Amino acid sequence: MTDWAIGDIQGCAEPFFRLLEKANFDAATDTLWVAGDMVNRGPDNLSVLRFIKSLGEKAKVVLGNHDLHLLAISVGAKKLSTKDTLHDVMVASDRDELINWLRQQPLIQSSGKYLMSHAGLPHIWSEQECLAYANEVHQCLKDNVISTDFLLHMYGNKPNSWSDNLEGFDRLRAITNYLTRMRFITKQGELDFSAKERPSDAPEGFSPWFSFPSRITKELIFGHWAALNGKVPVAGFHAVDTGCVWGGKLTLMNLATQARISVSADLSAELTAKNTASKNALML
Repeated sequence: MTDWAIGDIQGCAEPFFRLLEKANFDAATDTLWVAGDMVNRGPDNLSVLRFIKSLGEKAKVVLGNHDLHLLAISVGAKKLSTKDTLHDVMVASDRDELINWLRQQPLIQSSGKYLMSHAGLPHIWSEQECLAYANEVHQCLKDNVISTDFLLHMYGNKPNSWSDNLEGFDRLRAITNYLTRMRFITKQGELDFSAKERPSDAPEGFSPWFSFPSRITKELIFGHWAALNGKVPVAGFHAVDTGCVWGGKLTLMNLATQARISVSADLSAELTAKNTASKNALML
């Protein structure tokens, strides 16, 4: 019985299943902590979603920005872009079932000594605030009517700093951006969305979010920042995005031992073939 954590699978099904096999993952007894971005940019989103959904309570999932993007596309709040590879999900016979399952997933998971969110947790919030704010978005997404309205208003970089006085969609957008898009932040809590590379590339006045003293008491699992290559210089913070879809690796971390197992893959040919086929199907 092992708890594993993984981040940013992004539709890379073949290396994902190969990694699970390499780790001797047992779906009957093991638990998989999935730090968001299950889909998009990779060639086989459908197989990834179907498998993780099939794990039931053995999967602890949080939503990432790409997962939310799929939800927005599913309700017509956003159109597929040339960079998106979500066409296989959009034409699937079980699309509605998968989308409904995705809408039920939270932005933060908390169990035992671990917390998990896609991008991390800002130092300006206490642990209790993080959980409460994440739940506001979670409850919104679970509501058929309200979630569509939110997804229509989800995109945008403003407000880029937190205020307890924020209301409505501005408040929900700010919470979502902190938990699914954050990389660089100021001491006061202002976010920058332009820089996406190494921590040393921080814009003037900004620092990596994990460089500030944290107000959480649990260990934190997060993904989203592929340029970290799974390394963060803070004890108790575990970065699990190692950039598989960008030519890096896909990594599982054993939560008990913190040992890591990784695989790499060349996705280019598979991506081209499957993306072309699913785009064609979508146009029929």
